[in-house]
Amino acid sequence: MNYLITGGTGFIGAALVEQLLQSGNSVTILSRNKNPNSKARTIRSFSEIGLDEKIEYVINLAGEPIADKKWSQKQKAILLNSRLEITKQIVELIAKLNHKPSVLISASAIGFYGSNTDEELDETSLHKTEFTHQLCHAWELQALEAQAFGVRTCIIRLGVVLEKNGGALAKMLPAFKFGLGGKIASGKQFMSWVHREDVLSAISFLINSAKLSGVFNVTAPNPVRNSEFSKTLAKILHRPAFFDLPFFAVKILFGEMGEVLLASGQRVVPKNLLAAGFRFQFERLEDALKNICTNESKNN
Repeated sequence: MNYLITGGTGFIGAALVEQLLQSGNSVTILSRNKNPNSKARTIRSFSEIGLDEKIEYVINLAGEPIADKKWSQKQKAILLNSRLEITKQIVELIAKLNHKPSVLISASAIGFYGSNTDEELDETSLHKTEFTHQLCHAWELQALEAQAFGVRTCIIRLGVVLEKNGGALAKMLPAFKFGLGGKIASGKQFMSWVHREDVLSAISFLINSAKLSGVFNVTAPNPVRNSEFSKTLAKILHRPAFFDLPFFAVKILFGEMGEVLLASGQRVVPKNLLAAGFRFQFERLEDALKNICTNESKNN
């Protein structure tokens, strides 16, 4: 099978590309940098794709990392444009291709719902109108334009994806390993997490489920509060977790980004995936973190 992937060098995309190649698929990645160790074809522009090429599956994971910098107005524009421009180009490519792909899987995030307290959120829940919602909403609308060309489209609203080499956990591990971890702000905010392996499995599930389309929360069924996350990670690493990061420090260090992504949270559940018959390998946080941290110890 032929796959076209954007964001194929990120910590989710790179694992997906490797998995697909190992299964004997052909993979084309849109990237500025070619990986000499990869068997994937790398292109710098969609113009390198011939209009008669047969691409069965398109997976759109591209976008400037949302938590790497404070959210100045300039950074917000970069976050938005990096997502919209690539997604727009994908839809334009689909419109031109003589052989339309069977499905477009396009990333979004649970930031769509905005900051909430303890309310359980599924794909039908109301949202707030803060920046993360505006970002995700515009991103999703752009991707859904592919439906006009007869392409089944699935939006995956990703939670906090756990993996040792990328994302939030990779940033947290060094402090926790030295016994310097702790809860963030009140610690009461929910973290809707998901193991990276379950993200890859969910993408595969959606690709192979021809009747499924629309929006899917990709989060484990059991979100936890930040305080529980911190205690669980510290327990698995056999370290204390006394060094809390108070709200005022979050605000000083990270600004609006920290207030929204770190000190606030969402209690999101994957209603549509579960209803479709998908089963998570890692439903409990402790099992997920044990798997990740144990594998890391073996690799060191």
